Amino acid sequence: MVIICPHCQHEHVVDESRLPANVTKVRCKSCKELFDIVNPNAAVTSPAEATTVNNTEPRKIAVTLSKGGVGKTTTAVNLAAGLALAGYKVLLVDTDTQGQSSFMLGIKPKAGLTEFVNDELSLDETMVKARERLWVLGGGRTLAGLKRVIDRKDFGGEMTLKEKLSTIDKQFDYVVVDTSPGWDPLIVNVLFYVKEILTPVSLEVMTLQGLVEFLKSMSSVQKYNKDVALKYILPTFHDQRVKKSDGILTKLEELYGNHVCTPIRYNVRISEAPAYGQTIYEFAPGSPGAQDYRDLIRKITNNPKLFT
Repeated sequence: MVIICPHCQHEHVVDESRLPANVTKVRCKSCKELFDIVNPNAAVTSPAEATTVNNTEPRKIAVTLSKGGVGKTTTAVNLAAGLALAGYKVLLVDTDTQGQSSFMLGIKPKAGLTEFVNDELSLDETMVKARERLWVLGGGRTLAGLKRVIDRKDFGGEMTLKEKLSTIDKQFDYVVVDTSPGWDPLIVNVLFYVKEILTPVSLEVMTLQGLVEFLKSMSSVQKYNKDVALKYILPTFHDQRVKKSDGILTKLEELYGNHVCTPIRYNVRISEAPAYGQTIYEFAPGSPGAQDYRDLIRKITNNPKLFT
């Protein structure tokens, strides 16, 4: 029989003989949402109507690349904000010592991820509601101390972040993790926690080299965490006036196929928005940058009808 997910409309061909008799709900392999196969229409509710605590794991996405200057924080913030606008409950976790995610959203947390992981402060004292359905665990300079704590652990240091975040992540539909450039114990922790990798790639030759090096490093983590995988490659700073950009984009598509998302076009509005503490959807909702990030949300949720 054919079952259609009411959330993303993806069709699943199912062998009825292999379904246990008492099964009433299944999980869509495409959008990861749970729905009722006895009465599928009963599952068609707004994500905003989700209960405070879900019984299922959220989708956990890290926005990461070893190279800096590719738009990681911009992407993480606008991805998280876009998912929240689409009706999902989202947690944005900043693991960058610069703490720019909070700045871009116009908030100034007094504490954040470090204090929460180290049990210095409670969740209520560290997690900030930045927008409707969007919460933030901020980063900043204190993360340097968290890295030292992880380094000093004789065993299981790579699981520090996962052990703590797993106690709260079921409250959300998505967890988006912003990371710093480079490769350090905190990046390794992120890769042991998330299951999906989104890599922003500016359309430059050196960034392609950075992508190759990052994937080599990630493969060492995949030996121990087989759940984590590169899912999305997001070309950024796409300038159609520059022939080199189109050439690199074509090469990316040849190498990585469907992993490559619609490029984020070079748009001055994207760089201006953080100065006002606004997302691109708030600062310039009709700009090419806002349009491109909406395309990214549609791809990740596998819902082409969003924002239409």
